[in-house]
Amino acid sequence: MAKQTWKPGNMIYPLPAVMVSTADKEGNSNILTIAWTGTVCTNPPMAYISVRPERYSYHMIKESGEFVINLTTKKLAHATDYCGVRSGRDVDKWKECRLTKGSASSLKYAPVIEEAPVNIECKVKSIQELGSHHMFLAEVTAVQVDEAYMDEKGKFDLNRTGLIAYSHGEYLDLGKKLGTFGYSVRKKQTARKTKAAGGKKANAKIAVSRKAVGKKRTTARRKADR
Repeated sequence: MAKQTWKPGNMIYPLPAVMVSTADKEGNSNILTIAWTGTVCTNPPMAYISVRPERYSYHMIKESGEFVINLTTKKLAHATDYCGVRSGRDVDKWKECRLTKGSASSLKYAPVIEEAPVNIECKVKSIQELGSHHMFLAEVTAVQVDEAYMDEKGKFDLNRTGLIAYSHGEYLDLGKKLGTFGYSVRKKQTARKTKAAGGKKANAKIAVSRKAVGKKRTTARRKADR
């Protein structure tokens, strides 16, 4: 297999394409699209976003110490792209994309995007000035989910929302499910159980068959005795 060696760069794809909503203390708000985001800790729940200092939302996040990571879907794909290529200095992205500001449950300044199926509310804990991007390390203080995607058992069906991903300059549908977490091990266990269950069924059939043969022989003997 022939491979080329390129200069160092970020080629970790696919990534979530999220819309981050934030606001300053004067009430000015904005939305920016970010792919440099992810989970960094489970307990306490923490996430990060990396933002260029020249972005219009940068000073809002730094001043208020708040932002919301809003997950995006196929229905929000156009808005997701628009909020990534237009600046809040020039346009009102809420108005242009017909998005609705909602109230966060744990934040004072940053709003949520009502149309997003999941809103992850975050409070900045530290800022790492890495270079082209500054990383906002934040604690997740609350999560809002759309009740429309709750199933009959009360479980939130996230993958039914139509999530999209970003990979090498393209927005993509997530596509067909290939398995669930742990399926590589569970598959072997299931095979063993199936085999064991099959063996039990086979033994049960043999037992029934032997019992039936025994009954026939007993009946035949009784008739012969008569």
